[in-house]
Amino acid sequence: MVNVSAQGLPAAAAVGQSFKIPESVLVIIYRADGQVLLLRRSQPAPEGQAFWQGVTGSKDFAHEDWRTTAMREVQEETGIDALAPGCELQDWGLENIYTIYPHWLHRYAPGVWWNTERVFGLRVPSYTEPVLNPREHTAFAWHAWREAADRCYSPSNAEAILHLPSYLPA
Repeated sequence: MVNVSAQGLPAAAAVGQSFKIPESVLVIIYRADGQVLLLRRSQPAPEGQAFWQGVTGSKDFAHEDWRTTAMREVQEETGIDALAPGCELQDWGLENIYTIYPHWLHRYAPGVWWNTERVFGLRVPSYTEPVLNPREHTAFAWHAWREAADRCYSPSNAEAILHLPSYLPA
Protein backbone atom coordinates (compact mmCIF):
# COMPACT_ATOMS: atom_id res chain seq x y z
CA MET A 1 0.00 0.00 0.00
CA VAL A 2 1.34 3.45 -0.94
CA ASN A 3 0.79 6.26 1.54
CA VAL A 4 -0.93 9.21 -0.09
CA SER A 5 -0.59 12.88 0.82
CA ALA A 6 -3.48 15.33 1.21
CA GLN A 7 -2.91 16.32 -2.43
CA GLY A 8 -3.46 12.74 -3.59
CA LEU A 9 0.24 12.22 -4.31
CA PRO A 10 2.17 9.25 -2.87
CA ALA A 11 4.01 10.19 0.30
CA ALA A 12 7.78 9.65 0.61
CA ALA A 13 8.61 6.11 1.62
CA ALA A 14 11.34 7.21 4.03
CA VAL A 15 11.72 10.24 6.25
CA GLY A 16 13.66 12.94 4.42
CA GLN A 17 13.34 11.21 1.06
CA SER A 18 11.74 13.44 -1.53
CA PHE A 19 10.30 12.37 -4.83
CA LYS A 20 9.57 14.28 -7.98
CA ILE A 21 6.01 15.49 -8.33
CA PRO A 22 4.40 13.82 -11.37
CA GLU A 23 3.28 17.19 -12.74
CA SER A 24 5.59 19.00 -15.13
CA VAL A 25 5.77 21.66 -17.81
CA LEU A 26 6.98 21.59 -21.37
CA VAL A 27 7.97 25.00 -22.69
CA ILE A 28 8.50 25.43 -26.42
CA ILE A 29 10.81 28.42 -26.87
CA TYR A 30 10.49 29.99 -30.29
CA ARG A 31 11.11 33.08 -32.39
CA ALA A 32 8.50 34.94 -34.44
CA ASP A 33 10.05 33.47 -37.61
CA GLY A 34 9.16 29.92 -36.48
CA GLN A 35 12.63 28.90 -35.28
CA VAL A 36 12.41 26.60 -32.23
CA LEU A 37 15.07 26.17 -29.57
CA LEU A 38 16.04 22.57 -28.86
CA LEU A 39 18.28 21.48 -26.00
CA ARG A 40 20.39 18.31 -25.93
CA ARG A 41 20.12 16.55 -22.57
CA SER A 42 23.35 15.70 -20.82
CA GLN A 43 22.04 12.12 -20.44
CA PRO A 44 21.54 10.30 -23.73
CA ALA A 45 18.34 8.40 -24.39
CA PRO A 46 18.33 4.75 -23.23
CA GLU A 47 19.19 3.67 -26.77
CA GLY A 48 22.30 5.88 -26.62
CA GLN A 49 21.02 8.44 -29.13
CA ALA A 50 21.05 12.19 -28.54
CA PHE A 51 18.03 13.38 -26.58
CA TRP A 52 16.82 16.72 -27.99
CA GLN A 53 13.89 18.49 -26.35
CA GLY A 54 12.28 21.73 -25.27
CA VAL A 55 12.46 22.98 -21.69
CA THR A 56 10.88 20.51 -19.28
CA GLY A 57 10.66 20.25 -15.53
CA SER A 58 8.52 19.26 -12.60
CA LYS A 59 6.73 21.37 -10.07
CA ASP A 60 8.79 22.04 -6.95
CA PHE A 61 5.73 21.64 -4.69
CA ALA A 62 2.19 20.38 -5.23
CA HIS A 63 0.50 23.79 -5.25
CA GLU A 64 3.06 25.57 -7.45
CA ASP A 65 1.09 27.03 -10.35
CA TRP A 66 1.94 25.97 -13.89
CA ARG A 67 3.08 29.45 -15.01
CA THR A 68 5.52 29.78 -12.11
CA THR A 69 6.92 26.33 -12.87
CA ALA A 70 7.35 27.25 -16.55
CA MET A 71 9.16 30.52 -15.78
CA ARG A 72 11.44 28.84 -13.22
CA GLU A 73 12.37 25.96 -15.51
CA VAL A 74 13.13 28.28 -18.44
CA GLN A 75 15.39 30.38 -16.18
CA GLU A 76 17.13 27.33 -14.67
CA GLU A 77 17.76 25.53 -17.97
CA THR A 78 18.44 28.41 -20.39
CA GLY A 79 19.06 31.56 -18.36
CA ILE A 80 16.19 33.23 -20.25
CA ASP A 81 13.89 35.49 -18.22
CA ALA A 82 10.37 34.80 -19.50
CA LEU A 83 9.30 38.25 -18.26
CA ALA A 84 12.07 40.16 -20.09
CA PRO A 85 11.11 42.78 -22.69
CA GLY A 86 10.15 41.12 -25.97
CA CYS A 87 9.28 37.80 -24.34
CA GLU A 88 5.75 36.42 -24.22
CA LEU A 89 4.91 33.32 -22.18
CA GLN A 90 1.67 31.65 -23.29
CA ASP A 91 -0.21 28.79 -21.66
CA TRP A 92 -1.28 26.78 -24.68
CA GLY A 93 -4.02 25.05 -22.67
CA LEU A 94 -2.70 21.60 -23.62
CA GLU A 95 -1.92 18.77 -21.23
CA ASN A 96 -0.21 15.50 -21.99
CA ILE A 97 -0.58 12.50 -19.70
CA TYR A 98 2.04 9.88 -20.34
CA THR A 99 3.75 6.90 -18.80
CA ILE A 100 7.03 7.86 -17.14
CA TYR A 101 10.03 6.28 -18.88
CA PRO A 102 11.10 3.20 -16.86
CA HIS A 103 14.66 4.47 -16.40
CA TRP A 104 13.29 7.54 -14.55
CA LEU A 105 10.73 5.83 -12.30
CA HIS A 106 13.19 5.80 -9.38
CA ARG A 107 12.76 9.59 -9.15
CA TYR A 108 9.09 9.20 -8.26
CA ALA A 109 7.30 7.69 -5.29
CA PRO A 110 6.52 3.98 -5.45
CA GLY A 111 3.41 3.33 -7.50
CA VAL A 112 3.70 6.50 -9.60
CA TRP A 113 3.69 5.63 -13.31
CA TRP A 114 2.01 8.63 -14.95
CA ASN A 115 2.99 12.27 -15.41
CA THR A 116 0.80 15.21 -16.36
CA GLU A 117 2.64 17.75 -18.52
CA ARG A 118 1.27 21.27 -19.16
CA VAL A 119 2.41 22.88 -22.44
CA PHE A 120 3.55 26.50 -22.75
CA GLY A 121 5.07 28.52 -25.55
CA LEU A 122 7.64 31.27 -24.98
CA ARG A 123 8.17 33.67 -27.86
CA VAL A 124 11.55 35.37 -27.53
CA PRO A 125 13.32 38.10 -29.50
CA SER A 126 15.38 36.95 -32.49
CA TYR A 127 18.67 37.80 -30.75
CA THR A 128 18.00 35.52 -27.76
CA GLU A 129 20.78 33.04 -26.99
CA PRO A 130 20.49 30.62 -24.08
CA VAL A 131 23.06 30.04 -21.38
CA LEU A 132 22.73 26.35 -20.59
CA ASN A 133 22.86 24.63 -17.24
CA PRO A 134 25.60 22.06 -18.02
CA ARG A 135 24.20 19.55 -15.52
CA GLU A 136 21.08 19.28 -17.69
CA HIS A 137 22.05 20.18 -21.26
CA THR A 138 25.21 20.06 -23.36
CA ALA A 139 24.13 21.90 -26.51
CA PHE A 140 21.39 23.97 -28.08
CA ALA A 141 20.25 24.61 -31.63
CA TRP A 142 17.59 26.67 -33.38
CA HIS A 143 15.58 24.79 -36.01
CA ALA A 144 12.62 25.53 -38.27
CA TRP A 145 9.57 24.21 -36.44
CA ARG A 146 8.96 21.12 -38.62
CA GLU A 147 12.61 20.09 -38.40
CA ALA A 148 12.56 20.70 -34.64
CA ALA A 149 9.55 18.40 -34.27
CA ASP A 150 11.37 15.69 -36.23
CA ARG A 151 14.48 15.95 -34.04
CA CYS A 152 12.71 15.58 -30.68
CA TYR A 153 13.13 12.33 -28.82
CA SER A 154 9.87 12.70 -26.91
CA PRO A 155 6.60 12.37 -28.83
CA SER A 156 4.94 14.97 -26.57
CA ASN A 157 7.64 17.51 -27.47
CA ALA A 158 7.20 16.84 -31.18
CA GLU A 159 3.41 17.09 -30.96
CA ALA A 160 3.59 20.39 -29.06
CA ILE A 161 5.92 21.90 -31.66
CA LEU A 162 3.45 20.94 -34.39
CA HIS A 163 0.95 23.30 -32.69
CA LEU A 164 3.34 26.24 -33.09
CA PRO A 165 1.94 27.69 -36.36
CA SER A 166 -1.22 28.65 -34.42
CA TYR A 167 0.90 30.99 -32.28
CA LEU A 168 3.08 32.56 -34.96
CA PRO A 169 2.36 36.13 -36.09
CA ALA A 170 0.42 36.32 -39.37
